[in-house]
Amino acid sequence: MIFVMTTRLSPEALPTPSTMEDFEKRAMHHIHNDCPSVKWLHSWAVLGSCDYVDVFEAPDIDTAMKVSAVFRTFGRVHSEVWPAVEWKHFKQLIDSLPQH
Repeated sequence: MIFVMTTRLSPEALPTPSTMEDFEKRAMHHIHNDCPSVKWLHSWAVLGSCDYVDVFEAPDIDTAMKVSAVFRTFGRVHSEVWPAVEWKHFKQLIDSLPQH
């Protein structure tokens, strides 16, 4: 399953720009150790209501929830995780609906 996670950090979470890289390294270390079945696909820094958008693959919802929990253990972090499907697959789902 594919999941999209948005993360917003409070200013207290990263008091200096150099702490950003340390945060990322610590978070990914915990993900690799605590959720070994997770495959990280993409990471972007973005402007807007969140600071980061990550896309990862996990075998199930429970594992995706663990990923979110790992990020939250660092404190001063808000994350949201959404399951996602590729557009082509979504169109196939729509096409399989009965026509009314």
